[in-house]
Amino acid sequence: MFYRPEDGHGLPHNPFNAIVAPRPIAWVGTRGRLGDNLAPYSFFNAVAYVPPQVMFASTSAKDDRDGTKDSVAQIEETGVFSISTVAFGQRDVMNLTSGPHPAGTDEFALAGVAKAECETIDAPRVADAPATLECRLTRVERLPGAANRVVFGEVVGVHLRDDCVVDGRFDLTAFDALARCGYRDYAVVRDVFELKRPDD
Repeated sequence: MFYRPEDGHGLPHNPFNAIVAPRPIAWVGTRGRLGDNLAPYSFFNAVAYVPPQVMFASTSAKDDRDGTKDSVAQIEETGVFSISTVAFGQRDVMNLTSGPHPAGTDEFALAGVAKAECETIDAPRVADAPATLECRLTRVERLPGAANRVVFGEVVGVHLRDDCVVDGRFDLTAFDALARCGYRDYAVVRDVFELKRPDD
């Protein structure tokens, strides 16, 4: 099968977001003039080591946020945000925070997610997340499409849950890391193997 996206795919569901998978989930915590916000984004990844940098993309909008979503609006307002990783055991509360709640809704409270303060920035984070990255905004890029924006940030603080550090390494299998696969499908990281690079 071959299709041009501009012509449509002819399938019951769009295959594009299932092709680039699995994807890590950024559980983004922000604070703004309307309060605290927590929302998951699955167009997310690390993009540089030194200094450490990450990105996530927002691809839809809410009527009460002027062409974007709460997370992006509050990051543009304050210049900071947190990204927490998601464990399999957090899947249901993470899913609750993905709803199109009115601006000003505190999804931490709505979903019963324990909240903690960041150390280097004025933003909330998921208290019991396996890891949290404290980020300072470097830029927001608008992409083709009505609401497509990519947020880039420099990581200025890192929280690691003690039980997730095994033999000196952050261990994805220690907490069954959750990933997005497309459609309504998710995956869990439980099996990890190592490949030596040719120059090792």
